[in-house]
Amino acid sequence: MERMSWRLEIRHETEYRYDRPVVASYNEARVTPLNTGRQRVSRSEVFVEPAAELFSYYDYWGTLVHAFDVHDPHQRLVVTSVSTVATAEPDEAPEAGAPDEDGEGAEAPQAEWADLDGDDFSNRYYEFLAPSRLVSTNEFSVLAADLRQGCVSPAHAARRVKAWAHRELQYGAGTTHVGTSALEAWQAGRGVCQDFAHLTLAVLRAMGVPARYVSGYFYPKSSGALGTEVLGESHAWVEAWTGSWVAHDPTNDVPVRERHVVVARGRDYSDVPPLRGIYSGPPGSTTGVTVRIVRRA
Repeated sequence: MERMSWRLEIRHETEYRYDRPVVASYNEARVTPLNTGRQRVSRSEVFVEPAAELFSYYDYWGTLVHAFDVHDPHQRLVVTSVSTVATAEPDEAPEAGAPDEDGEGAEAPQAEWADLDGDDFSNRYYEFLAPSRLVSTNEFSVLAADLRQGCVSPAHAARRVKAWAHRELQYGAGTTHVGTSALEAWQAGRGVCQDFAHLTLAVLRAMGVPARYVSGYFYPKSSGALGTEVLGESHAWVEAWTGSWVAHDPTNDVPVRERHVVVARGRDYSDVPPLRGIYSGPPGSTTGVTVRIVRRA
């Protein structure tokens, strides 16, 4: 465990309002931060209104899921997650001698391209190399080959792809939806954090670099005042296997450090939605999501 440097209190509230009463709903919430090598959770609670009994388990990807049913008629469903998380800077560094995009050298050794070849490697990381529901790879094969040229290592390539995706898309809230694919976002030239992540995943996988989707929270200020509540963000970034899993944030083009809090990992967004469910009742609903974060240390 690394030395923790920040402590964040996070309150994530999702509210559904229905046009007419819903008879019953069946739901899964993925809103609780994970304990990892660079973050430690000291408090995590999930509240549901109307009240419901929660059943928790870890899914196939290692994400903590809270499942619940609501059987009483209701026109409003609110799911609130309250967490306290200590975070630290990661100690991963890219490959020795591999230049960053700004020309600076790196320090720690990482995988060679040859390490990513062979059936054993492909089988081990198949799920993060193969196309997924929202991330195709065939359409990106030529582009991936072009971007790979001159990259002395997978770590160098991952940094290049992250920077390319940051330049390639223009951020625009509301321009895409949760079912938008990497290809659709690229063709539109606009998107939100999940689209930046999907585009990065598509190119990395087309290169033969295993890459996975990460969802979580992002503290928006590089140095926030202690005790001051800010509107945070539900956020998405990627992790690429370049000798170890190393995180990259193509939306903000900043290092993934103490401001990022991991909640879930998977192949793409469809594996990690914060709230997913079905209900019995009339069509039509509105959704409101608020993330508030206080830095305590």
